[in-house]
Amino acid sequence: MSDSSIRAARSSRPDSPALPAAVLFDMDGTLVDSEKLWTIAMDDFAAANGAEISEAARARMVGSNMARSMSLLLTDLGMSTEPTDIAAAAERVIARMSEMLAADLSWRPGAERALEAVVSNGIPTALVTSTIRSLTDIALRTIGPDVFDVTVCGDEVDGRNKPDPEPYLRACGELGVDPAHCVVIEDSPTGVASAVAAGCTVLGVACEVPLDSGAGCVLRDSLEGLDLAELTALFERG
Repeated sequence: MSDSSIRAARSSRPDSPALPAAVLFDMDGTLVDSEKLWTIAMDDFAAANGAEISEAARARMVGSNMARSMSLLLTDLGMSTEPTDIAAAAERVIARMSEMLAADLSWRPGAERALEAVVSNGIPTALVTSTIRSLTDIALRTIGPDVFDVTVCGDEVDGRNKPDPEPYLRACGELGVDPAHCVVIEDSPTGVASAVAAGCTVLGVACEVPLDSGAGCVLRDSLEGLDLAELTALFERG
């Protein structure tokens, strides 16, 4: 969306109790197809150290924050997890991710249109991601730097990352909305757990790892065809 259309949508926001007070989006694996890039970055680090990351360890990283992911990576590779080693690994992975996010980032199926449907109807939005701010800002060059009213990143929640509810509670607080009146769109079990714990209605669209229908979310195969009517029905049902 253009800057002018975003401003127009925000100036004419609907005041309807039938609509969600806000829609909050996860980023990696939900809006953009960046989980595969994380896998490449992790694999490159492992290969540089003469090792190979296990599928189980990679699955546990999905939706997690940088520090925990690096700890899982180093543990899986049989390497030291001292703070200095975690920081050094993070530096390597961040550098690789910066290159790929700038050059090879694509939308998840239906995500761009779903986001446009929310924004164009004036519903407040937030991006809530476990990714650190510096990498998120690179991804936002593709998504749109001014699309979201609020962005909350993994290094901005004082260590209380997903699955803790803090990231979504913080976003709702900055938007000035009740979490119980909001819809969250997530792709990972970690993210779904965070949003459910925050008291939001959750739409789960799995990407790299499966989601459990009993986890407190409504499941959808993709964001293809998702529109405001379905989001409203989801919110009312939730």
